[in-house]
Amino acid sequence: MKIEICTNSHVSAMNAEKVGADRIELCVELAVGGITPSYGLLKKVMNDSTILVNVLIRPRSGDFTYSDAEFEAMKLDIEICKELGCNGIVSGVLHKDFMIDLERTKALVELSKPLSFTFHRAFDWTVDPFKALEQLIDLGVDRILSSGQETSAARGLSLLEQLQQQAGDRLVILPGGGINIETIAQFKKANLKEVHFSATALHQTIKTPRVTMNSTRFFDETKVAISDEEKIKLMIDLVK
Repeated sequence: MKIEICTNSHVSAMNAEKVGADRIELCVELAVGGITPSYGLLKKVMNDSTILVNVLIRPRSGDFTYSDAEFEAMKLDIEICKELGCNGIVSGVLHKDFMIDLERTKALVELSKPLSFTFHRAFDWTVDPFKALEQLIDLGVDRILSSGQETSAARGLSLLEQLQQQAGDRLVILPGGGINIETIAQFKKANLKEVHFSATALHQTIKTPRVTMNSTRFFDETKVAISDEEKIKLMIDLVK
């Protein structure tokens, strides 16, 4: 069974390599499901790592339906990953009705070549996973990262097994989402080929600051935070 570690920093990436991971997925901000790492972090990891590095291409948190500008930024990030010699891209696009945006996802798959392409956990929002599986196979996707459309991959194991059975050798189902020491053996027993987890532990680095930088109002996947043109203008007018 191949092991992919979801890493959110240079130290996480190095730790994964030290203990024998086969591959890492590099991203940042695990609390929102991950977004694209910075160029600096990506280049540093590529310089220091000797194992395969897949990179999450997701320009922001929230949904998986992107504006033209966001989509162009995603393509630019893929070009950077290719220039740096990354192993693979982890990405994907949905329509607002949770159907796969076939046109845009195909464009990302084609642009990523010859890198491998993993369709990320946007798959877990699709309405018909079996139809979505066939669509992604047709697009040339190499693997699908999924929790089996449940809050954890252990709870979604039955669907994951069904999807891998349907896919056969055409595509790899990569279980991911809440996999831990207590549940990981289930995936080996189910004869799944790969597994994805972060194995994170929280480390206290500073004492509690007086002012928090976290804002719970941004943790709503049905909404996207945008600097509003009218609000900006009104506030500028108040001080200029």
